[in-house]
Amino acid sequence: MLNPRLDALTDYPFQRLRDLVDHVAPGGGGDPIMMSLGEPQHAYPDLVGAVMHENRHLYGKYPPVTGTPELLSAVGDWLTTRYALAPDAIDPQRHVQPLNGTREGLFMLAQAVVPPTKAGNQPAVLIPNPFYQCYVGAAVIAGAEPVFVPATEQTNFLPDFVRLDRDLLARTALVYLCSPSNPQGTVADLDYLKNLVAMAREFDFVLAVDECYAEIYDSVPPSGVLQACAALGDGFTNVMAFHSLSKRSSVPGLRSGFVAGDPALIAAFRKLRNYGGAPSPLPVCAASAALWRDEAHVEANRALYREKFDLAERMLHNRFGFYRPPGGFFLWLDVGDGQAAAAKLWREAGVRVLPGGYLARDDAAGNNPGQKYIRLALVQDLSTTADALERLSSTL
Repeated sequence: MLNPRLDALTDYPFQRLRDLVDHVAPGGGGDPIMMSLGEPQHAYPDLVGAVMHENRHLYGKYPPVTGTPELLSAVGDWLTTRYALAPDAIDPQRHVQPLNGTREGLFMLAQAVVPPTKAGNQPAVLIPNPFYQCYVGAAVIAGAEPVFVPATEQTNFLPDFVRLDRDLLARTALVYLCSPSNPQGTVADLDYLKNLVAMAREFDFVLAVDECYAEIYDSVPPSGVLQACAALGDGFTNVMAFHSLSKRSSVPGLRSGFVAGDPALIAAFRKLRNYGGAPSPLPVCAASAALWRDEAHVEANRALYREKFDLAERMLHNRFGFYRPPGGFFLWLDVGDGQAAAAKLWREAGVRVLPGGYLARDDAAGNNPGQKYIRLALVQDLSTTADALERLSSTL
């Protein structure tokens, strides 16, 4: 009665975390502090409520799968400015598809682009290891073999796709990359992205780059895959770039993002979404368009995260393998045994963090590249973050 492919999926990381600690009372004497979930806690911009209220009458209409002209135009203008693209590089109608959150799009893309076979074999989907769980779920349900490519300290926490066997690359249908990465905060530079785009075209696979943390960075704006395409020429062939307002604008509940890239892939993806996609309500589209056109709130948001990384650097700079990530809002700390540390932090300090091993799979030798780490999401206010880091430091 059930799809047998579900058997290949482990429990979602947060269910595993609940199984680990929910039966234990939090220690520490103070209020529990949640640092496990990457859910922004910063105040969202006031314009969201105002714009949605102004457009509340549009809840009485079915929203189009393609989004609104205003939203498409705002996204196209933002991409052009942010990545220094040629003025005519983005045709919003052909190159952009709004999403009801990027996770929906990242998952559904595999259903559109993974064929039954490739190079006469089961298709492969390449996934960084550690990884965002959505990627492996998408690969498995699409009938592909998920292949986990190490993204460890030895490779600057980026997967080294170039060194993979050519037979594997020949049967690869889809590659997921996250930059800035979750959980390590590493940024793929322009040369890395150009090489990966060239590989996608040589071996004819779809390159899906998850750039939802692109606007949370320390000092240098991360390069984007559309920027790499512009440098190489030949349009956006084989490439899809995903962006979200959840992190950029601290509105995870708005469920609003987009994918941009290869117009042939956008058309195929749109065809699929006409059957199973969930278009954003029109007031959400209006608020989203306003957010993509406003940079002031993004700069303020980025400054808040920078303050917290300043704090973390002062408190942890020579402990737990601390490094200051160039992007994102996570700390990836080497504590020896991530699961044991997470249990201890909850039991003794009332701080909830995510074991790094829950975000990774064992390699061929049985080693889990996330096993010795914990992931902390620096999403709380500065005072709460300081409290959490002090508890962590003294407990571990």
